[in-house]
Amino acid sequence: MRYDVQRLFKMSQRELDALFSASEAGPVPKGQAEGTAIIAPGTVFSREIASFIKTFAWKGKIFDPNAGRLTNRVGPLGFNTVSAKVYKGPSWVDGRECIVLDYSRTSIIAHAIRDEIRLIEPPGLYLGKSFWNKARLMDFALQF
Repeated sequence: MRYDVQRLFKMSQRELDALFSASEAGPVPKGQAEGTAIIAPGTVFSREIASFIKTFAWKGKIFDPNAGRLTNRVGPLGFNTVSAKVYKGPSWVDGRECIVLDYSRTSIIAHAIRDEIRLIEPPGLYLGKSFWNKARLMDFALQF
């Protein structure tokens, strides 16, 4: 069964959680990824919310695995800002290995944010979970 962003929109939160838990971390990605927020998964609103966020707030991430860092592409023009440390570690979801995107020591604005990603469709579709002080915020997809 192949996954793409459109299929993720149709999945329920329970299905997204199960897919994340069933997936391996995969390699730390390299380069620019298109980001898609997945809020209200499985509802008619999910695509519209994602489109609004992509237009005005968040477009994706740029990974540099050699430096163990990433920057986010934000705002209508996709400025590179808000960096994070990138490393493999245990997931807050299930304790298994994931790729951690840790903003706690790299960003004043996002210091309480932690993202986790796992590869769900090789070679370059990752599913992510975003947390604010261990409270779950949302899911997202990264497409390389």
